[in-house]
Order: sequence, then C-alpha cells, then structure tokens
Amino acid sequence: MQLYLAPMRGFTDSVYRNVFSRYFDGIDLAIAPFISTMRGDKIKPVHIRGLLPEQNQSMPLIPQILSNDADGFIRLAVYLSDLGYKTLNWNLGCPHSMVANKKRGSGLLPFPVQIDAFLDRVMPAIPNRLSIKTRLGRYDADEIFELLPVFNRYPLEEIIIHPRTGVQMYTGKTDLDRFAMCLEISDHPVVYNGDICSRDDFVRLSARFGRISRWMLGRGVLSDPFLPGTIKRGSVVCTDRIGTLKQFHDDLFEQYRELLSGPSHVVQRMKGLWRYTAQPFPDNGKVLKKIYRARDIDSYRQWVEAFFESASLEKCCSSSVSAP
Repeated sequence: MQLYLAPMRGFTDSVYRNVFSRYFDGIDLAIAPFISTMRGDKIKPVHIRGLLPEQNQSMPLIPQILSNDADGFIRLAVYLSDLGYKTLNWNLGCPHSMVANKKRGSGLLPFPVQIDAFLDRVMPAIPNRLSIKTRLGRYDADEIFELLPVFNRYPLEEIIIHPRTGVQMYTGKTDLDRFAMCLEISDHPVVYNGDICSRDDFVRLSARFGRISRWMLGRGVLSDPFLPGTIKRGSVVCTDRIGTLKQFHDDLFEQYRELLSGPSHVVQRMKGLWRYTAQPFPDNGKVLKKIYRARDIDSYRQWVEAFFESASLEKCCSSSVSAP
C-alpha cells in the first residue's frame, strides 16, 4: 500500500511537506501543487522555486503541470527532467472556474479529442514518465467513459481519479459506483482520491476496492496529520498528540515567517490551515474565532497558545474527522 499526499495549492507546498515529515509519518509520495506552463521559451527559476531538489528532500515528489499547451508542456517537462524529475503529473482535475473556463484542469475533460491530440504530441517528446490526475468529468460523470479509452492508448504511469465532477467542487457524494466501473476499463494502475478523512473511511473504501493499492490523501491530512501513520499502522496512537500538533504548528509558523514577505501574509497563510486543523476540536469555537479574527502576529500567537492550552486530548485522539 502506498499513500500519496494530494496537491493542494496554498497548503501542501515544500514548506508544509518538509515540516510535516519532521513530526508525522505514513506518506510515501507527494504530488506537488500545480505549476502552469508559460509563454515563451525561457523558464524563470522563480516559477519552479517550490520544486528545487534541495528544498524537497523530505519525501519523494512528483511535479504537477496545469496546461493545455503541448509545446509549453514539453519545454517545462524537459526542464524538470534536467532537475532530476523522472515522473510528472498532468492536472486534469482542478475544478475552479478560473482554471476550468480556460479549458485547463477539469475544464478540458469534455474534450477527449483535444486531450488525445495533446497526449499524441507530448508523450513521444518528453523524457519523463507521465501520470494524470482527473475527475469523472467537468459537468457529467459519464465523461470519464470517453476519456479512459484515450488514456489507454498511451503508456501512462497511472491515473489518479477523484470520483466527483468538476462542478461539484468538493461537495456532494463521491460516485463510487462509477469509480468501480473505471477500474474495469482502465489499463493503467488507478489511484483513489477523495474524502479519506479517517481510518474508518479508508477501511470502508479498501474493503470495497481490494484491487487498489495506491491512495491519495488531501483534506484528511490537513485536518489530522496523524492520519497517514494511523492508516499504515492500523491503529490510533495518542502519545502527546496535542504537544506534537503544537510543535508542528510552531515549526510551520516559523518557516513561513522566514519565507513570506510581511506578517500579514504569514498570519493569513496560517489561518487558512486552521480551517482544517480546527475540525477535530468542535468544542473550541470561541478561541478559534479569535484566531480567525487576528490581524497581527502577536494576537495570532496569543490565541493559538490559548487554543492549545484548552484543546481536548480526547477529541484529538478521535479516529475520524469530518470532511469540510
């Protein structure tokens, strides 16, 4: 069994991955948040800063590219190959309208002919292996059944499937029946991605999909960073979980403080993570409101300290959290 860390833009960057690895275990591989192809032949180092090998020693990493431009994809793939990346991931799953309306991410899924032409141009020209992260479709979950025969024509490394449509975003039920049908059609290894927010979720899904050995975790890890290790070991370990969470938070905070420009950027970045961190602690709502309202580092740290002082160890040891 392999557990992948999902690419969550604004969350699972190199800083997060490195700090995560100092306190938690269970993740075998990470897909990096996407980078887009650019116009012109020159690739600026700042564009791939989060992928520099020296900043990514904590866990194996696969870069993800968002693009509908085959030539730009090839240029970027060659550049990343020179950095040592032997496998890339093509993002066909991003559901956000700003991306999808430009026929990128899930916005390309209703166009299997264009996807076929893209792969026909790219696959012979890149030195990397290629995997694809996709959804069932943008508007209609049956779009996947026109796409899988296209994918089957190419020597792809694997297909990562989130069993929702793009317009669903992250709401509504995952379509497990259609995912099961995808397993029967795909000639490639399939990775399951979607709503694994507890060990119970994993046990239920792995019982249904016994053929799956690769699983991607995203929001569940942000809510409960102990989750990958709990899945791997088969049990919940509750040794000073609150203390470990606080050390993880403080380390992450200091790393972002060194990297980001200005205290407001640091506070906003950390408050974004609290949307997930807070989920196992429903009884700490008053303190959490203070954290969300903090506008400077001093007040932010004051209320974070108050939160961890009042956090319930019993709540933190729960084997499940709710999907947002």
